[in-house]
Amino acid sequence: MKVLLINPPNHGRSIPEEEYGITSIKAIFKGEPLALEVIAGNLYDHDVMILDLKVDPLSILMETVNRFQPDIVGITSVTCEADALIDIATTIKRELSGDAPIVVAGGHHASCDPDYFNIESIDYIVCGVGKASFRTLINAIEKQCPVSIPGVAKTDPSTRLDLTPRKYTFEDLVDHRPPRYDLVERYRDTYVMGGIGKAGFVVTAYGCVHACSFCSIPAITQGSYLTHSIAASIANMKTLDSVSLIRCVDANTFGNIPFANKFARAIIESKVNKKIVADVRADTVVNHPEVIDLWQQAGLVAVVIGFEEIDDRRLAFFNKKSSVQTNIKALDHLKKTGLKVIGDFIISPDYDRRDFKALETFIDTHDIELPVPSILTPIPGTPLYRHMKDKIEITDLSYYTFSNAVTETTLGKAEFYTLYADLFKKFHSHISKS
Repeated sequence: MKVLLINPPNHGRSIPEEEYGITSIKAIFKGEPLALEVIAGNLYDHDVMILDLKVDPLSILMETVNRFQPDIVGITSVTCEADALIDIATTIKRELSGDAPIVVAGGHHASCDPDYFNIESIDYIVCGVGKASFRTLINAIEKQCPVSIPGVAKTDPSTRLDLTPRKYTFEDLVDHRPPRYDLVERYRDTYVMGGIGKAGFVVTAYGCVHACSFCSIPAITQGSYLTHSIAASIANMKTLDSVSLIRCVDANTFGNIPFANKFARAIIESKVNKKIVADVRADTVVNHPEVIDLWQQAGLVAVVIGFEEIDDRRLAFFNKKSSVQTNIKALDHLKKTGLKVIGDFIISPDYDRRDFKALETFIDTHDIELPVPSILTPIPGTPLYRHMKDKIEITDLSYYTFSNAVTETTLGKAEFYTLYADLFKKFHSHISKS
């Protein structure tokens, strides 16, 4: 069958820009649609194409569909792109009418809030890790068999989704089928990380055993932590021969310490010779500094850490299971190693002037090279959303970009966004120096 996989365009809207003329808050990371490359890897006996509308203009959508003539269109999205997914599906169904392909929705938002896509222009929804289940769905459609697949739902706008729960295992990773990096090679030069450079993406693990209230990652594997085989991950790193930097896009590359140690030694022995950026928790750096040191020998040059807050009360509210003191200890160790730190921080809507100033001082004091401040956003399907649902003022998901306050702010909106933009300017100044 012919399968077209689509990465939707940037669809996020900006309250700071629309209402206050603040244009300095811009994303500086543009990564490849690895989830689609992974899905394509298991469609080895089908004709597959990836269309990245974050690079190509949206205007070529129907031109591409008409030229390729897919039997099935799969579209991924995070929350702020959910309506873009729907727009694409609706356009395809409207333009092709009775000759329209089957449309499948997947990705983070489908995994967290599948009912959002239970609409007429979408035929199926794939939740969670879909490498195996999407292929099973395609095979069932091709053979015209009834579709009864855990984690996959047939849409029916007249009723709630009938979605069979599933338990994820290593088998869902289809470890022996590598991502189809070749399908995005024409876009390769556009995939960059600000302050880091051109990067290729590798996934070595899925899910997370922690339960931070704001995070959508656990929904991808229903709380499990699944790792690819070391051999497969190293092979994927080597396949990306046109880039010297590998971004491990796991929620936590070091979620299993014995495995992480073994993995690092294998990278060293295999002579991959790549620079590596990976996510790690602050408490892992503090409790297992030896694994960070070993990974540095394997090529680790930067770590992404969700410090989130500089206030223990708020960290507890996020169920972060960490502390400000742990964050500081982690920063002290990383400074000794010389690793670059990309630090994620959450700006709560209840921030006042003192909170903004305190965060700015913390970033300066600890010399965090790439601070990334985001606004607390309750993503549908997360524990935070369930807790804050009654306080949400903005329900248009296009604003769920982590740079808009969708709940009431303590400060006036104009002052809140001005102070946030000032932090972002400092963020960009850090990038220019790095």
